[in-house]
Order: sequence, then structure tokens, then C-alpha cells
Amino acid sequence: MAFKITETGLRDAHQSLIATRMTLDDILPAVELMDEVGYNSLECWGGATFDACLRFLNEDPWERLRKIRDRAKKTKLQMLFRGQNILGYRHYGDDVVEYFVQKSIANGIDIIRIFDALNDPRNLKTAINATIKEGGHVQACISYTISPVHSTEAFCKLAKELEEMGANSICIKDMAGLLLPYTAYDMVKALKETVKIPIQLHMHYTAGTASMAYAKAIEAGVDVVDCAISPMALGTSQPATEPIVETFEGTPYDCGLDMMKLDKVRAYFAPLRERYIKSGLLDFKSLGVNVNTLLYQVPGGMISNLISQLKQANADDRFDEVLEEIPRVREDSGYPPLVTPTSQIVGTQAVMNVLCGERYKQVTKEFKGLVKGEYGKTPAPISEEFTKKIIGNDTPITCRPADNIPNELNRFRDEIKDYIEQEEDVLSYALFDKVALKYFDYRKAEKYKLDATRGDLDAKIHTV
Repeated sequence: MAFKITETGLRDAHQSLIATRMTLDDILPAVELMDEVGYNSLECWGGATFDACLRFLNEDPWERLRKIRDRAKKTKLQMLFRGQNILGYRHYGDDVVEYFVQKSIANGIDIIRIFDALNDPRNLKTAINATIKEGGHVQACISYTISPVHSTEAFCKLAKELEEMGANSICIKDMAGLLLPYTAYDMVKALKETVKIPIQLHMHYTAGTASMAYAKAIEAGVDVVDCAISPMALGTSQPATEPIVETFEGTPYDCGLDMMKLDKVRAYFAPLRERYIKSGLLDFKSLGVNVNTLLYQVPGGMISNLISQLKQANADDRFDEVLEEIPRVREDSGYPPLVTPTSQIVGTQAVMNVLCGERYKQVTKEFKGLVKGEYGKTPAPISEEFTKKIIGNDTPITCRPADNIPNELNRFRDEIKDYIEQEEDVLSYALFDKVALKYFDYRKAEKYKLDATRGDLDAKIHTV
């Protein structure tokens, strides 16, 4: 059976390799080339792109999406959506989630890939229903991980539940590159027998096995795989597009993409890659294989974050101790998959346990929230003894966490009424309040400068 490819060069590839710093000026020429290839979709928005646009690039993420949509005439656009977290780092009210989905689709998104760090379907419910209402394609995720409570059977059960909730396709989201080739074959086979909707596979190359896993998944009948054009591939990014295409050319699995068209995309990104290396944005450490991923189930991005934390504490030499502590913290907290935000929560707590010399002598607010149930139901139950140790006499949350969050949109709209130039500004502020306000001030100043320049030109023309 032929498979299709989703190209990640415009989102996850540069998020993984250059901290999401690709500008709109770099992106737009690539979109026109990519639109001719025949991809299943272009992943171009969501994830960390929204935050990075506002925080580092002084760009309006909504304008970015609209301009990409204008250039992508033939290809579906796809985004990554963190369930009840949207694109932020906490749970938001249902009204914010629903409005964000509405505006995402109105501005050009076709496929919304929705995931939850804990695989708690309750945290996907509102986003799934909103996407269905707006006529978008719901791609619901299985956040893949390895633990005593995670199995192919358990993932199939989750996939069936997601299908019944209205998902149009299922994505196996392997953020750490843990899915080994023969496991990938068995899992895809089992999922295809369990659900009737398409299966897509997303992996990072961090552990060095992702291309082999793709090959076995394709043989098992996977419908779509995520790849990145070669200058933006490998390391902590995705497997390279061109070798996957060539491997299956002329076989029953041939995806039918034209290598000459792909080479035009490659040729565009090749000098960009060199520029990112010279600027220091692309570090060669991001391009290597990290076997610690397989040993400790730690994603590549999480490893770089741990190194940074230990450097700040002048404790670089304790890195191995932290890696060994992470699986223990993960077991204590119910075996959460290590993906945003649980990767940061578990990793930071492991660092504190090592540096304090006593486990859980100090506990972060976020780790308390994880144990309490603020992020949802953990894959394995957390013992009452450990729960009491971490949250004291606080009452654990057993309901859907967002049930405790009132509607927020009107409050956000009122707080920034003097800044609003488009309805989408309310959502930018809802997710990244201070960062958004700083961008709004920048936007106002730039508009003032532009108006002043136009005024000077008009004056000169009138004088002439």
C-alpha cells in the first residue's frame, strides 16, 4: 500500500534544530516550492512557533499563517495543538480552546493534530469537538512512551476511544524516537486492525532508529509518515524526506513524489542551513545520535534543557546522576510520557532531587500540580503515600481539570481592549500575556514609524 508524507520543515524541523527561529521571509519562498511536491500536508504552525513569533521574531503568528495559506494553493496545512493547553503551558477554559480552534481554521489550517502529555482523552475532548464543529480534520494523538503500564494493547484501546470521539485519523507521536523498528511494525498492524481511520507516524531521529522504524511501519501499512527535507532533517529533527521516497520508489509502497521537485526544495534550504550554522542557531550537537534516549527515554530537547540547568548550578559533572534519577521520578509520578510540559516538570524535579542531596526535599509547583492531578490523569495511579508527601493535605483533582476553569475570553478581551487590532489578538494575549503585550507595543511603534515615513513622502510629493 502506498504511503504519503507530511513535510515538517516549516514547523517541527526548525523547532527541533534551531529553536523555532525561522522567519517568515525564510519560509514563504519555501512554501511555493513545497506546494508543487504533492505532500499529504505541510506542518507549518502550532507547537512552539506561536510563542517564538511573538517572543523572538517580532512577528504576528496569525499573519504568518495567513501568508503561508496564500502561498499554499494545493496542499493542506497542518498544526500541532496541545489539547487543553492549546499552544501554551497551562490548561485554558473551554471557551478559549474553542475560539482558538475556530480562528486557526478560519485563518487557513486544515488538519489539527491534537495531543495530551498524559494521553488523558478528557483533555482532548473540547479541542476535538471544536475542530469537528469548524469542519477541520481531527488528528488525535497517542503520545508514545515505554513503561510497565504502556503496551500496544493499551495504545490500541486509546486509539479506539479517540476514533469514537470523532477523530479522522490517529497519529503515533513519538517525541523521543523510542519506537524501535519491529515494535513499529507490530503497533501499526495492531492499530490498523483496531480502527478504520488512517494511521500517521511522527518520530524524531534522536536515537538513530527512526528511518528503520518508518520502513517497518510502511511495510505494516501506515498511511502517512512525517519527514523533513534533508538540510533540516536528522538529529533531533525527523528522518530525511528524500531517502524515504527513494527507498520505496518502484515498490508497492511507492509514495509517488517527484525527486526533481524535492531537489528544488532541498536546494532552497541548503544555504539556509549553512547560514543557521554560521549564526550559531544550528548546533552540531543537535545533529548527532544520542543513545541516552533509548537508555532513559529522555527526548533530545529535554537533554539540552537539563544540561543548561546544571550549567547554571555549576553542576555539569552530575549529568549522569540526573539521567539516572529521571526514570525514578517518572515512576513515582505515574509514568507520564515525557513531552511538553511533563518532560520539563519531571526533568526539573530530577535535577532538584540530585542537587539537594535528598529526594523531594524541595518540590516545584509544577511537580506538585502533576501529582495533584492538575494536568489530568496519569497513566498509572500514584500511591497515596507519595501523593501526601508531595501535596500534603491538598485534595487531589479527579475530575477533568478544565472543569474547574471558568470561561476566560471576555476577561482577556477587556484587559487588552486598547491593543486589539484584530480579534486574534485576544488569543495571543490569552496564551502569552506579557510576551504578547510587548509585541503589541512593538507593532504599534512600527506602524507609527511607517505612518511617519509615509507622511514625509506625501509632503515631499506635494512640495514637488
